[in-house]
Amino acid sequence: MRFMQGIEFVQCNESFSRKGTVRGLHFQWNPYMGKLVRTLYGRMVDLVLDIRKGSPNFGKIIAFDMPANYTADYSEWIWVPPGFAHGNFFTEDSLIEYLCSGEYNQACEAGISPLSKDIDWSLCDPNLKKEFDDIVSMTKYITEKDRNGFSIGDWEKDNRSNNFIYGKL
Repeated sequence: MRFMQGIEFVQCNESFSRKGTVRGLHFQWNPYMGKLVRTLYGRMVDLVLDIRKGSPNFGKIIAFDMPANYTADYSEWIWVPPGFAHGNFFTEDSLIEYLCSGEYNQACEAGISPLSKDIDWSLCDPNLKKEFDDIVSMTKYITEKDRNGFSIGDWEKDNRSNNFIYGKL
């Protein structure tokens, strides 16, 4: 994996989520943190949002369907590099694992609300977007912190967003 050369993982985490849970969209700086994520059991749809100011994809999100496949000889992983906010939603009880390239620093973390109306979903599979909308309409499993995160516009105006400049990460 040539693109992963030089990346050192300093944390390994597991997280359990109930069916209907929505998480994210989280990111941090000082240190920057990338995440390598997989589903151990259940089904996760991973969400990745470009937060790099000046990027042609700034404010655009993708969704990657990651059901656990018990018959495969391997697991699928997704790499979420620094400069991208990370979240997910779960259509069944699920356990995920993620490796982090930076130690957690509460003082240098923030989040975009996955409910923010100014996220651009144009790169996302419409079926996954519909599943997201369906879960959001009825879930009680989203933290207040995630629900009340930044909008894209408010984040772009915040001085801390200058830690994420396209071409400088």
